[in-house]
Amino acid sequence: MTDVDAGAGRPAPASSFLHRVRLPATTVLVGCAGAALVLAANPASESGFPLPPCPIKLLTGFDCPGCGGTRMLFSLLHGDLPAALHYNALALLFLPLLAWAWVAWVAGRFGRGLPTWTRWRWTPQVALAVTAAWVLLRNTVPALRL
Repeated sequence: MTDVDAGAGRPAPASSFLHRVRLPATTVLVGCAGAALVLAANPASESGFPLPPCPIKLLTGFDCPGCGGTRMLFSLLHGDLPAALHYNALALLFLPLLAWAWVAWVAGRFGRGLPTWTRWRWTPQVALAVTAAWVLLRNTVPALRL
């Protein structure tokens, strides 16, 4: 199926394709750069390149929902799934949902809408409840503390 210029009945210029692909390609490049930084930094050790600490944990002493996310990503990039689960299970479980939403977003840019969880009616309420439960569990169960 080819893109058609509205009203003229002729194929859309190649710049239309480039316009649709530019932002998704940028997100991939930024994601790869972030992953490379995490790999170079080794946030799991004190001797690695210093990454900024979580400001919520620094100020309150409590683990926020994202605490351990960088170490989780580092462990995941090294294939250490048990360590990734230990550092931030919620973020690890959220990664496939994030990938699904990204694929649906890219498909939508090409006129092929895909169903996505971000449009479900109860998504905000469920996300808030799951995040709140994670914060409570993380800060009350000693085995889940970082």
